Amino acid sequence: MKINRRRRIIRTFNLLDQPIRFNPFVFSRTFFMWAITGLVGGVIAGLYWIVLEYFTEFLAEFQGWMVIPTMAISGLLAGLVIHFIGDPGEIHLIVNNIRFNKGKLDPKNNPSMILSSLFCVASGGSLGPEAPLVQVTGSTGTWLGKIFRLKGEELRSLSIAGMASGFTALFGAPLGGSLFSLEILHHKHAVEYYKAIIPALVASCFSYLMFALIIHLGIGATWNLKAYHYTGVYDFAYATAFGIIGTLFGWIFIFVVKFFKRIFEYRNFPIYVKTLTGGIILGIIAFYFPITRYFGHHEINQLINGNFALNFLIVVLIFKILAIAITVTSGWRGGFIIPLFFVGTTLGLIIHQLFPVVDTTLAIVSCMAAINACVTRTPMSTTIILGTLTGFTYFVPILFASLTGYFLAPKIPFIGSQSEKLSEE
Repeated sequence: MKINRRRRIIRTFNLLDQPIRFNPFVFSRTFFMWAITGLVGGVIAGLYWIVLEYFTEFLAEFQGWMVIPTMAISGLLAGLVIHFIGDPGEIHLIVNNIRFNKGKLDPKNNPSMILSSLFCVASGGSLGPEAPLVQVTGSTGTWLGKIFRLKGEELRSLSIAGMASGFTALFGAPLGGSLFSLEILHHKHAVEYYKAIIPALVASCFSYLMFALIIHLGIGATWNLKAYHYTGVYDFAYATAFGIIGTLFGWIFIFVVKFFKRIFEYRNFPIYVKTLTGGIILGIIAFYFPITRYFGHHEINQLINGNFALNFLIVVLIFKILAIAITVTSGWRGGFIIPLFFVGTTLGLIIHQLFPVVDTTLAIVSCMAAINACVTRTPMSTTIILGTLTGFTYFVPILFASLTGYFLAPKIPFIGSQSEKLSEE
């Protein structure tokens, strides 16, 4: 008995000697790491957006035939930056590094990505700033992870959180941006790196807050679509039908990209020759069809608010697909998500012109969702992002269209690194 009593006394004193640990909350040190990642990502995105807007306004002064040399010179300068400073890669490389390089995104090519993408996006290329932002913010997450001495899944999660902060800043949708950074990493398993969900959400919220403070971003829809009124269960059938049409054009876009990729890779020319050639072609398209210039952030509203003829919309649809494909394959840097939304908008307007009884908003949003889900394999995040950007609060029809695009997509994904099997680490 005495021995047992002594043991209890010793255990009691040992407990008293230890510091009192009491934390009634869920958050811990890791929460602050995710928050810092989001804050830094939001600052980077805000500063990038301000520079991009000023540069875009400067180059927009060159109108008429001057758009051709403007885009040609911008393409040449972007190619020279990539040639001499380093090739930052594209979204394929980002996905590949997250999956096969233990989640490490190298920040050494960020200067090349920032400079080259500024020339490409600001001059009027049909690619948006999402890929540059995601590369820079994702690699910043990796850099912070190394400072915090993280390894393995924790480091990968912080890199994904950085990516999410970039997507969120562009789309203005913390939940959609978080899911997009996870979905885009694999073409079948929607959330393969599920441990990164909470880090991505936290970083996205703080990134959104900082980005909104810097550029005075408000809450509300980006594109001025008419209010949608639910008319019955048949709307889901309409959304699916529009989704099938959108998916068809997703297939067309993928084949057009592959066609131009063969052309630009036929001879091993230096990158600046390819970007110069691409700039000349893009300048000619923009000269004849100015609405195809730029990545579509403002141009989508021009389409929605304009009263364009059917023939014009068909021509714009064709040349916008060509412009995106040429921009992607000629070495220009940027992302193709919002340009695909532009294609979906044009397609929805064409459907409405052919069938006036069709709800324009439902047709546009369904085509947007299907074509993006077909190309990027991101049905969940596409649904949420479009609901935020368009003010389309009825998520279910968008989800029907997104899933249609996802399940009718080509078996081999457009982003090749999505389909690779994860190597052993």
